Amino acid sequence: MSDQKNIISGALEPWQTDPLAPLPPDIAGLIFDCDGTLVDTMPVHFHAWQEALAAHGIGFDEAHFYQLAGMPTLKIADMLAAEHGKADVGSDIAHRKEAAYLRRLSEIQVIEPVIDIARRYQGQRPMAVASGGVRRVVEAQLEAAGLVNYFPIVVCADDVRHGKPAPDTFLLAAEKIGVLPERCLVYEDGALGFQAAVAAQMRCVDVRPWYFTPGRRG
Repeated sequence: MSDQKNIISGALEPWQTDPLAPLPPDIAGLIFDCDGTLVDTMPVHFHAWQEALAAHGIGFDEAHFYQLAGMPTLKIADMLAAEHGKADVGSDIAHRKEAAYLRRLSEIQVIEPVIDIARRYQGQRPMAVASGGVRRVVEAQLEAAGLVNYFPIVVCADDVRHGKPAPDTFLLAAEKIGVLPERCLVYEDGALGFQAAVAAQMRCVDVRPWYFTPGRRG
């Protein structure tokens, strides 16, 4: 899809580089990833992963962590456990990670340029969150960040059979807001999310250049 090629090549449209730029006129619905897009949770997630994995003697490199952005928690836990010959502890790692993260919710910060877009188009275009996280965690962080009222539709890993990079999450979000996929615009920060948007035939904005947090890669 041309928009994914643009993200890779650097030949970006104004609405991909400037959060204040007008949207393409045919865009009828907005879909937002959550972690790293609406809220800068990634450093908090990383510390929670380190805590959970340490309980089983497993290390986790920061660069590897950011490469997996958007992948469901249990899938990451199972993969890391298997890589270290501990395939039977994936579920425990995922449980420990989510518990550690929920204890740290006060540390998350909203990503203002993206939130400003949600504020601007609230009531003008239907909007949804489409996240690779589990519902209880995604809803808890939206609540902690004061964003619940912007997003009546929230699609999570619990709702689809195949998470990102499969298109299922975005396609279900489009269905729930009643907008054709090709008329949806996705806001994302992860490679898996970009791939999912392309697979869903949706245009995509990489929000990472719009903000910077020390220690955050990518």
